[in-house]
Amino acid sequence: MDMQACTETLRTKMGAASGLNATLKFDCGADGVVVLDGKSVPNAVHNDDVETDCTVAITLENLAALLTGELEPATGFMMGKFKVSGDMSVAMKLQRVV
Repeated sequence: MDMQACTETLRTKMGAASGLNATLKFDCGADGVVVLDGKSVPNAVHNDDVETDCTVAITLENLAALLTGELEPATGFMMGKFKVSGDMSVAMKLQRVV
């Protein structure tokens, strides 16, 4: 799954989710970023590298695994598959989306 496919998958999932009331960025390094803007109505997803309430540093491969259900968010965090900086409570809301 490439960055565009991840963005579209998250756009679909966020469209069906209740508002996060926060912003979260998946930072995949050189592969790019996906920002979940749960402060807008409806929820928005874009690839602009902006400041967010929470940032998840993750590889594109692990992001794809999260989105396909191959990697559970809590398990991925405990295994060090991604790192969270900023507001941890926002990252905890991820389980509602992915």
